[in-house]
Amino acid sequence: MSTPRSWNRLPRVKPNAVYALSQRGDCMLDTLPRPLLAYGNGRSYGDVCLTEQGTLLLTRGLDRFIVFDRKQGILCCEAGVTLAEILALVVPHGWFLPSTPGTRLATVGGSVANDVHGKNHHAMGSFGHHVRALELWRSDGSVIECRPGDSVGLFSATIGGLGLTGLIRWVELQLMPIHNPWMWVESQRFANLEEFWALNRRAEASWPYSVAWIDCLAQGKAQGRGILLTGQHAPAQAELPVFKEYSKRIPVDLPFSMINGLSLRAFNTLYYWQPLKRQVLTHYVPYFYPLDAIQNWNRIYGRNGFYQYQCVIPPCEAEAAIASLLDTIARYGEGSFLAVLKTFGSKPSLGMLSFPRPGTTLALDFPNRGDKTLRLFERLDAIVREAGGALYPGKDARMPASLFQSGYPQWEAFDKYIDPGFSSRFWQRVTL
Repeated sequence: MSTPRSWNRLPRVKPNAVYALSQRGDCMLDTLPRPLLAYGNGRSYGDVCLTEQGTLLLTRGLDRFIVFDRKQGILCCEAGVTLAEILALVVPHGWFLPSTPGTRLATVGGSVANDVHGKNHHAMGSFGHHVRALELWRSDGSVIECRPGDSVGLFSATIGGLGLTGLIRWVELQLMPIHNPWMWVESQRFANLEEFWALNRRAEASWPYSVAWIDCLAQGKAQGRGILLTGQHAPAQAELPVFKEYSKRIPVDLPFSMINGLSLRAFNTLYYWQPLKRQVLTHYVPYFYPLDAIQNWNRIYGRNGFYQYQCVIPPCEAEAAIASLLDTIARYGEGSFLAVLKTFGSKPSLGMLSFPRPGTTLALDFPNRGDKTLRLFERLDAIVREAGGALYPGKDARMPASLFQSGYPQWEAFDKYIDPGFSSRFWQRVTL
C-alpha cells in the first residue's frame, strides 16, 4: 500500500501505521498505535489529514448507505461515502446536496470535519448547517450520537473539527429538492475589482450560486478582472439534453510545474476573453466540479507539489485587503489559473473551528518554488492578519501558529473536545 498523501503532495510525511477500516474490522481500533487520525479520499490539502506518528485510519471502507428517505430527502450514510456516490444515488430521485465543495470526490466525513462550503454559501451556509446527526467513535471505545444543540457541545466541535474529536462513523444529511440534474448558468465579464463588488452584490440578491474567476496577474486599472459565474437549478422541463461525462487524466508525475509566469499569463488572457453566452443550460457536473473531469490534475504542478492559499477577510476590510493581496501576488509574478473569489453570507457557522464566516474568500494555487513561495506567503499572511482574517486549515500546509490562533479564537476552548487518542500534524504545528 502506498503512503497516503494530501492532494497537493505537501508536506511529505509518513505515519507509523495505516489501517483500513471496514464494518468487520472496527473492533481493532483500541489496539492501534496512537495518535489516530481519519483519512478519507485524500482531497484535503496540507497536513490536516496527515500524521507523522501513530495510525492513519483509512475510511473509504466505511462506504454503506444506511437509510435514504426519498420523500423527505433525508440520507444517512457512513463517513467513507464520497459526495459523488451520494449524488449518483439521490439526483435521480430529485434531491441534491445543499452545500458542496469544488470536488465531489471528497468523503462525507471529510466534508463534515472541514465544514466545506460551496458557491451558495450566501444562500445556504456551509455543509455543517445540513447535518442532522452524526456518530462519533472515541478512542476509549465509546460511541456517541451527536445532534445540533446537544448539551455536551460535541456536535459543534466536530463540525469543522478537523477530525480531532474522534472517528466519524456515519452522518445524517438533509438534502435539498431539485427537478432535474441541469442548471441555468450565466457568465458575466467584469473589468476590475470595483466592477466585481457591484456585480456580485446584485447577483447574490437573485442567484443562489455565485463565484468569480479572476486574473490574479492583472494590474493597474485591470486589477481583479474576471468572470462571474452564477447559477440556479433548472425548473421542471418536458425535454432536456443528454449529458455524457468525459474525463481526461494526467498519466505521470511531471518533473517540473507546467504553471509558470508565461503559461499563466497566456491562459488568463485567453480565458478572460473567451466568448461568453449570457445564459446556458448546463449539467450540474461541469458547473460544480469542472476539475473532476481531469484525473490527477494535481500532477501538472510537478513532483514538488503545490500550495493553496485560501483566506477569508471580514466585510469591512475586504475591498482594501483583497486589492492588496492581488497587488502583492502580481508583483511576485506568482499565482494560479484557478483564482477564485467569492463572498460568504452572514449565516454563522455551527462549528467552533469552521472556516466559513461573513466576508470574502480568495483562493489560489501556487507551485512549490521553495523559499520564494514561502516569502510570498509571509507577505500575504501580514495582509490577512492586519485585516482580521483567517486561513483555511483544510487547504493549508504552512500557516504560522500565531495566524491560526488569531483567526480561530475558540481554539483553546475547542481543546477540551479533542479525543486524547487523536491528533494531526496540522494541530501539533499550530498549537504547540
